[in-house]
Amino acid sequence: MTVPTGMRQRFSLQSRITALAAFGVGFAVALVSLAAYVTVRSSLYNQLETKLEDQAREAVSTAIARDNFEGFPSDMFQIFGLKVALLEVDRTGHVTLQVGSGGRSTAPAVGQDEIAVAIGTNDANSRSDAKTDTQIAAANIRPGLALVLGQSLASLKATLNQLGVVLVVVGGAGILLAAAAGTAVARGSLRPVKRLTEAAEHVARTAELRPIPITGDDELARLTQAFNSMLAALSESQERQRRLVADAGHELRTPLTSLRTNLELLLASQRPDTPNLSEEDRSEIYEDVRAQVNELSTLVGDLVELARDDAPGVVHEPVEMVDVVERALERARRRAPSLEFEASLRPWVLDGDANALERAALNLLDNAAKWSPPGGRVRVELRQAGQGVALLEVADAGRGIADADLPHVFERFYRSSEARTLPGSGLGLAIVKQVAERHGGTATAGHAPEGGALMSIWLPGRPG
Repeated sequence: MTVPTGMRQRFSLQSRITALAAFGVGFAVALVSLAAYVTVRSSLYNQLETKLEDQAREAVSTAIARDNFEGFPSDMFQIFGLKVALLEVDRTGHVTLQVGSGGRSTAPAVGQDEIAVAIGTNDANSRSDAKTDTQIAAANIRPGLALVLGQSLASLKATLNQLGVVLVVVGGAGILLAAAAGTAVARGSLRPVKRLTEAAEHVARTAELRPIPITGDDELARLTQAFNSMLAALSESQERQRRLVADAGHELRTPLTSLRTNLELLLASQRPDTPNLSEEDRSEIYEDVRAQVNELSTLVGDLVELARDDAPGVVHEPVEMVDVVERALERARRRAPSLEFEASLRPWVLDGDANALERAALNLLDNAAKWSPPGGRVRVELRQAGQGVALLEVADAGRGIADADLPHVFERFYRSSEARTLPGSGLGLAIVKQVAERHGGTATAGHAPEGGALMSIWLPGRPG
């Protein structure tokens, strides 16, 4: 279900936090207020019931002591807002209700409970009469006679109404205070999120990857730090792309210029007013053009391989490294038939991309073939070099790598002074390093015992 845009804007995260805080406090206040009201109401009714029943018993005890039931005075009870009467039930069941001698008292409502007390079934009784809104208590004087007291519940209900109003007012104030506190907390908590939102919008609008200041050490600070790490990674990726484009433009300029010059020379030689080229010169130009086209094809292929930023870190597909290296050796032998490739391969399996690993192995073999003298030997060895680590070594018998060049051989487009006159794009070893790191390994360069260069790839995995 799609939420309308207006509704999404109306109920922001801050509004939801505020509403949640207000609802939570309101619910708690409502429960506490209801519990308090019920408790106080029950306590007041119980107290009134007990008090009125005790008054009836005490009045009966006093009257018995004075033997003063005839013309029972009710004025003193009326002073305290009580209704009083004597309830008499004869043997025939006739009920007589006698009001006190003062004459100003009204008789309380009498029911079966009070008649039962007068008969003597119960010693005393207290109850609430909803019709007259009165609390009634009865106490037995002697068989057939009972004292009945009644007190209005208006005062008690007025007190309960006042309590209800107080609880509602206090609860409402608590809800408003909770909403204000929730708003303040939401604003303070969402301030880093707002900064992140503004930063993301700024990046989308200007493409400027500027980090955000980090304050505190809570979850939002960690989120800001993660966002800054993402910005740093994006900035580094952009910088790598810029360097790749700049370096690629520089490397492409030379073969393109040479190719353009040769083509212009061939076209110019076909004009009637220009001298004709000899077959030897024409053949030499054709060979030069072919070499430049091949160099451009190799360079473009290497650039495409390096530009695969969307390639996954590890392809979860079991790869047998012996098969990979053997396929690379077969291709290298075809390219350099005058060299001897000596291989010692131990079974090794890892999860990865077989094509990329074969490309890396072939690049190492091509690099060794380029530096090896005619009839030279290239040593290839694949062995376990530790727990869960394999080592692929390719050694040649060439001139080796100068110590000053060792830290830079895996950089893009880096070519030593000796290599600048040889064919190549300067990207082959950079691809080797990228493939190794993509599979959780690394690539190193050093000196071989044979006197030439020693190129190594360290890869994780397990024996085959």
